[in-house]
Amino acid sequence: MKRPPFFRVSPLLRENLNVSLTAVRTNKLRSVLTILMIAVGIMALVGILTAIDAIKGSVTDSFDRMGASTITIRSKSLRGQSTETRRRVRNQPHITYRQAMAFMDAYPVPSKIAVYATARSMLEVSYGSEKTNPDITVMGVNPDYFPVNALDLFAGRTFSQFEMGSSGFVTIIGDGLLPLFGGKDPIGEFISVEGRRYQVIGVLRSQGASFGGGVDKQIFIPLGNARSAYGGENMNFQIKVQPVPGENSQNAYEEAEIHFRTVRRLSPSDQTDFRIDRSDDMLERSMETMRIVTIAAIIIGFITLLGAAVGLMNIMLVSVNERTREIGTRKAMGASSKVIKQQFLFEAIVIGQLGGIGGILLGIFAGNLTSLGMKTAFIIPWLWMLLGVTVCFVVSILSGYIPAVRASKLDPIEALRYE
Repeated sequence: MKRPPFFRVSPLLRENLNVSLTAVRTNKLRSVLTILMIAVGIMALVGILTAIDAIKGSVTDSFDRMGASTITIRSKSLRGQSTETRRRVRNQPHITYRQAMAFMDAYPVPSKIAVYATARSMLEVSYGSEKTNPDITVMGVNPDYFPVNALDLFAGRTFSQFEMGSSGFVTIIGDGLLPLFGGKDPIGEFISVEGRRYQVIGVLRSQGASFGGGVDKQIFIPLGNARSAYGGENMNFQIKVQPVPGENSQNAYEEAEIHFRTVRRLSPSDQTDFRIDRSDDMLERSMETMRIVTIAAIIIGFITLLGAAVGLMNIMLVSVNERTREIGTRKAMGASSKVIKQQFLFEAIVIGQLGGIGGILLGIFAGNLTSLGMKTAFIIPWLWMLLGVTVCFVVSILSGYIPAVRASKLDPIEALRYE
């Protein structure tokens, strides 16, 4: 069957491609080293960008599960403020339990409201003779803390109203504490925290790797128990509000600020002495940071590739010198300067694309190690793969052009005399 015209490959083009592949196979060590140089550059570029995509996906998914309209109220640091400014501040910087409860009672927008505080951090937790590393955080929370933060129970239950009211010694643990129990069901068992015994009533589903262990390395106790056992009125509470679906997020934000200003006894002329953020604003700031990191990663990748391009150019120049007699022979047999130029450009492109393919595969693997650690979906970065192939092609052309031109300009008689 005759091939259509657009599928036909010129015999001269096919010959040049065969000569290029033969040259790559003949100089195996040099070709492999060059391919590895390019592969490392592409791996750095694709790997970092794939990892960033995985982190972006994880962050976006977390915010989506919590809802874009979540509002967080926390204390504002007075660090850096003048003594006079501090003296004029009406409230202590931290948010007290009474203020948090007063806000919950007064807030008019239908919502789930989480109230929580870090009771203690960097603790050891023990069960029998087993102990964790000293990296566990104890959180005092109310029952709404879990749905507002999109935390699902893997087993057990959340706190009852009785346990909240009686400051019960019960706890919900993160997935990272399960090794303590050696495969035994932790529900109903007692763990020890600084000499206090807490009964495990629930286990959270793993949230994946994060800095410091995140939720997986935390235990959660009722707010009342946290206050009585770890700090009373000195604890600094935070409030997170999740309006029910259908509520206007801007209105919910404004109502939250107005009512917490009232709770803090601020007059209209007083400056707000607490921080209030919407999760969609925080998501936008996170994405902006990711965009900056992406640009930095691309710059780092291109710098790495620049080194690979210089190496490829040097190796192609060496190849031209070593194959001077071959070039003279081909020219003597009728090969034009254009054909010789094509031959060396093809060789550079073949090496570049082999390095690119290897680098892309390694980059996808390395980048998805982040996905594996964060327990997010495997990512196939089509855009970065296309970028890698394109960059390799451009690098190959730029690196091979000068050696190809030099080869094409060799005088056939002088080339044949070359020793």
